[in-house]
Amino acid sequence: METATLQLLAELDATEGWPAERWAAVLDRTAKLFLCSIEKLSASQIELFDSVLGRLIDHVDTQSLTKLSQKLSEANCSLPQVTRRLAFDGNESVWAPVLKSGGVAQGVLLEVIASSGLAHHLAIASRHSIDHSLSDTLIQRGPSAVHQALAENRGAQMSEAGWVRLAEFAQNDPKLAEKLARRRDMPDSIKREIQTRLEDAQMRLQSSRPRAMRDQIEDTVASRATSGMPDPDPSDLARAQARMAEVARKGKLRDSTVNRAAAGRDYLDVAAALAVLTGSPANVIWALIASEKIEGLVLSCKAGRLSWGTTKMVVRNRPGLPPVPAEELAKAQETFQSFSLSAAQRTVRF
Repeated sequence: METATLQLLAELDATEGWPAERWAAVLDRTAKLFLCSIEKLSASQIELFDSVLGRLIDHVDTQSLTKLSQKLSEANCSLPQVTRRLAFDGNESVWAPVLKSGGVAQGVLLEVIASSGLAHHLAIASRHSIDHSLSDTLIQRGPSAVHQALAENRGAQMSEAGWVRLAEFAQNDPKLAEKLARRRDMPDSIKREIQTRLEDAQMRLQSSRPRAMRDQIEDTVASRATSGMPDPDPSDLARAQARMAEVARKGKLRDSTVNRAAAGRDYLDVAAALAVLTGSPANVIWALIASEKIEGLVLSCKAGRLSWGTTKMVVRNRPGLPPVPAEELAKAQETFQSFSLSAAQRTVRF
């Protein structure tokens, strides 16, 4: 094998004018020879391969470098010259596998952190294993996205100073605080502090959201423009509400009742049912149904103890209104799930 490697070195000495394809072929042959024999190589032989591959990679294209980087990272090979060169390549397809592998030296990773940007930091933060000195450096230099990546990475070890620093950042970063609270290896004193902070923030949110949402609903009701759903005759709405009140008295006003009415686009009954279920005036419920803003209607359904499936049916099936975009519907589901029943009832009860 050493003879074969020396033959390759001899070929390299007569390479003037080689086409790129030949360089790539020699690189591929050398890498395969190295990887097939890696477990039998001595330190001096590994050093020789490092020199040969280091000379070859300056003559090949990005595709060849990407292929080499991927192979070396999968084998977790330690070739100091080669891995350093690949780690500082300008193409992410080349440097990303190396930065995530176990074959790159700690010193190289620290150099990359000091001289590169967010994408490199995130790649290092997602490594299978990160010791506390590397984590501490990332914490010090990286932005919020890196802090969150470290908090999610169970293989990232932290020093006590690192945990403290992350906890400080978490004071203004709720997502980071939530991720840190799930780490079992965090010191108990810091975890208790973060959990207390999260509980306080959640209480403030729960107390402020109903008032803010109620103001929004009031604005919707007060300023509703004419939509594709004309206002019903007040007497028709009153009769529908009386009918639904009788259904409720018999214990038959259920989630399925509203679902069927929405599926049939009988929104007079939908409005009347929600009015009975929430205690809000039927004309207010109708205004929320006819509005293009769906938050108030979603909370009315929540306050009426409807399921999200029925709520979605009510929101999406309204005649004369454009389809609700998927992104807006996802946001509405988040609102539906984040509001407690009591908060929703306080918000929509007029």
